[in-house]
Formats: sequence, C-alpha cells, structure tokens
Amino acid sequence: MAIIQTRALKKNFGKIEAVAGIDLSVEKGEIFGLLGPNGAGKSTTIGILCTIVRPSSGAAVIAGYDVAKEPARVRRQVGIVFQDPTLDTVLTGRENLELHARLYGVSSSIREKRIEQMLELVDLKQRANDITRTYSGGMRRRLELARGLLHRPAVLFLDEPTLGLDPQTRARLWEYIKKMARAEQTTIVLTTHYMEEAEQVCDRVGIIDHGQIIALDAPERLKETMGGQMIVIKAEQPPLEKIRGLPYVSDVRENDGVLEIITREAHRHLPKILSLVKDVHCVEIRVPTLNDVFIKLTGRDIREDTVEDFGSWVDSVARYRQRGS
Repeated sequence: MAIIQTRALKKNFGKIEAVAGIDLSVEKGEIFGLLGPNGAGKSTTIGILCTIVRPSSGAAVIAGYDVAKEPARVRRQVGIVFQDPTLDTVLTGRENLELHARLYGVSSSIREKRIEQMLELVDLKQRANDITRTYSGGMRRRLELARGLLHRPAVLFLDEPTLGLDPQTRARLWEYIKKMARAEQTTIVLTTHYMEEAEQVCDRVGIIDHGQIIALDAPERLKETMGGQMIVIKAEQPPLEKIRGLPYVSDVRENDGVLEIITREAHRHLPKILSLVKDVHCVEIRVPTLNDVFIKLTGRDIREDTVEDFGSWVDSVARYRQRGS
C-alpha cells in the first residue's frame, strides 16, 4: 500500500521550475532514498511533502491526506529529523521527548510509556536524565530519531541524518534507523550525500535532476543498468576515443588522467585495452557503485557538493525563493 503518492507534482518560484511534474509512489514500511545534486529539486520536493512548501500544481498525498488541502492532518502523520540539530540542550533527554509529546498531543495516559519505549529503542535509558549538551553527536542524533518517531508518524523524513559523524557512529546510527523502521512499521524517506549509505540502507532510490525523477529502482537494479564491470586505469595520456570505439566498451569517461571503462567480461578484454594505453600507473577492476550510476545520469559526483551547498531543506527552499523573486 502506498503511503506517499504524488501525481504531476510541480513547484515554481517565479520563473524557476524547481519541481517539474513528479510522479512518485512510496510503500508503507519502505526505506526510500531521494538523491540529487544541489539545485535538482530534491529539497523542494521534500518541503512539499512536509507541508513546508505549497505546490504550484499537481497533487501529493501522505497517509491518505492531501498536503495542500489538509496540511494540519499531514503534519500529524510525519516526523522530521533536520540536518541541523534542534534539541533543547538545556533540557534532559527525557524532557526533550516530554516537550515533543505534549506539542504533538500524545495522550497523557500513554505518554510516559511511549517515552520509555523510545529511550529503550535508541539505547539512551541510562542517560535519559542527563542534560543533552553533555551528549555526544551520535547520542544527540539518536535522541532526535526517537523524538521524530515519538508520536508514531506514518512517515519519517531524515535530512542528512549522519552528516558530520565519524564512520563508526554512522554505521551504528543506521542500525538504529533500520531497527526503528521495523519496530514502528514506519516509512522512511531520507536524503544523504553518502552514496554507500543509500546503497546499503535503502529499499529503493529515486534520483532527481532538473526537477524530475530520472531513475527509480532498488540500488542493485540501478547498478545493473551500467551494463557490466568497471575497469579503472590511471595513465598519463589515455587514448579516450580509441577505447570508446572498441565494440565491447559500453561507456567510458576520463577525469584527470583516470579512465573509467564499462565493459562485460572485464578480465577478458583488459589486455587489449591496456595495449592501447601508455604509461599506466595503476589498474583496477570493480563492480559499479550507486555513485557511478549517479554520475552517469546527472553528469556529476554527488560528493562534489559541499556540506554548505546542501544546507538544510528549509535553507534550500529559501534560496530557491530568492532566486525566483
């Protein structure tokens, strides 16, 4: 059953078409990644689904409620963990959850039990009564996840949830996210510029560019569209056109002396390819990644966007409004 449904969704900021007719369906309990380069329309799309931005035309429905016609009901159905920390650092972990529960109208009869459930789910019961400014970055993120799920939303939106965390903490946090999604039967929609995370965590990924969804499938199926293995060759002056003309090469690109060649049966064709290349420094054969798919479709590496480029959803939408005015 689709918990999120959009039809011909559009948003214009003045002359700028930020979202250009998106049709999207996300299933209940799915972990869905929405990926795109800076300025692709990702932030505006999420903003519409969260009722932060009103669509220009088309429709978007969450848990049966129209985001434009019933925004208050939609907000009851969603939780949001923003990129920038939003905890009250002078309150304890428990007090932060208590405040959120009251704001969302969680009944007093179940409030305390629900808070205890969330604290246990994110392994923070032992620190629940400590002031949150004493928490590590990973602990604060876990508490924000618990807060986002406290009122039992149908959909939890995660904006760069592991940004700024060390690899070990990032890995642990994703384990918590997957555990919470299963335990709460919550649909998760996330954005991240860590492509390996999207590859490992997401059931499906949508790649957005120029306001449109240009690819939508499971990460493994998207990688299969690359059409083979990747041969990576670092050389002084790689003969790009000669290699591109080989009948068994489906795609090739070059960047600063590094050739990335897509071909089936890479080990079989490697000797012939190497015979055309002089001054080879190193050679690698590997399976294409989701980031390779992203580069092929959008023409850029998602990691080319800096942290400042990404900003928060709210910041990105504000920039669009300024440009469109």
